[in-house]
Amino acid sequence: MLIVQKYGGTSMGDCERIRNVAQRVAKAKAQGNNLVVVVSAMSGETDRLISFAQSFTPLPNTKEMDMLLSSGERITAALLAIALESLGIKAISLSGRGAGIITDTFHTKARIAYIDTTKIFQLLNEGYVVVVAGFQGISTDGEVTTLGRGGSDLSAVALAGALNATCCEIYSDVDGIYTTDPRLVKQAKKLDKISYDEMLELASMGAKVLLNRSVELAKKLNVKLLCASSFTQDKGTLITKEEDIMEKPIVSGVALDKNQARVSLSDVQDRPGIAADIFGLLADNNINVDMIVQTIGRDGRTDIDFTIPKTEVSLTQQVLEGFKNDFGSIEYDNNIAKVSIVGVGMKSHTGVASTAFKALALDNINIMMISTSEIKISMIINAEFAQKAVEKLHSVYKLEQ
Repeated sequence: MLIVQKYGGTSMGDCERIRNVAQRVAKAKAQGNNLVVVVSAMSGETDRLISFAQSFTPLPNTKEMDMLLSSGERITAALLAIALESLGIKAISLSGRGAGIITDTFHTKARIAYIDTTKIFQLLNEGYVVVVAGFQGISTDGEVTTLGRGGSDLSAVALAGALNATCCEIYSDVDGIYTTDPRLVKQAKKLDKISYDEMLELASMGAKVLLNRSVELAKKLNVKLLCASSFTQDKGTLITKEEDIMEKPIVSGVALDKNQARVSLSDVQDRPGIAADIFGLLADNNINVDMIVQTIGRDGRTDIDFTIPKTEVSLTQQVLEGFKNDFGSIEYDNNIAKVSIVGVGMKSHTGVASTAFKALALDNINIMMISTSEIKISMIINAEFAQKAVEKLHSVYKLEQ
């Protein structure tokens, strides 16, 4: 089998942890697998390099930042290859360029265009474990690029797809995907399997094990993802196609996102194009709008509520200043949280939403906004009830079982 493994910054945090990773890789190799191993920089290294650059200027040249930041992964790739050789394993490290990862020309947030797998396959056929520096590639005009947040996961998934690997194993300090954050609910249960769509919903709503880009690419390329810990032998959670999951639970998980703010526009002019104007300008300023609720128009006026990340409130205020003649008043509420339930089983079961609403009502938790999709129900509530709501929903759907 050809397996792509990825080890995160915590797993590669120091020489002892790199030795531990080398032993895990050696074990997988001894089982007869061909291995491509993608590595992140040591935990904290990227932030350290950024601080060096910002000691000269708050806005360093992005091309030079890519040259600087890509060094962290090259260091750990070389160290892991050295550690593997010390165990008698043939190993070689490659930069993003060496691995044939070709990107567009957008520095610090490049997207992978394609991967030339010729060199990797040649090395695998010669019996090498190929260690690839994650998070980076080479642009179509020959410049070093980096892939942005979560870039090493993205490198691993893209390589697994291009190499037609059996599986892509993502190792970190987290041992899998849970029904909710175990720090919030002690009874949270680790899932054996979860579908791409469920994982995408959980990732978009606060679950931080994997970022959306990696899951989206895995779904597109039909790459099976295994999320597990490099510090235990637990089997982790498999992320795969919905049809590969035999028993589909009604609800698979509960997610909580506290990085939300609610924007309320009252007495908005109820004219064609007003929503397009407002949300178009927000989009032009890269403001990520999530939930939107608009009331029925009355006397030529309507109310529009929507949510944004808390970090984008100030920019939203500036953008909406240009519309102040189009509505009566505007209010911002930072004291909210979004709690969501996710499950592919919702497609074929009724009463899922009413169960959630009744459960929160019994605990006197008021729902301000509601958004639904085929496999998700999200509710905006007061932030002070966030923990209570997650515990209640986790319990009412019996996720601990």
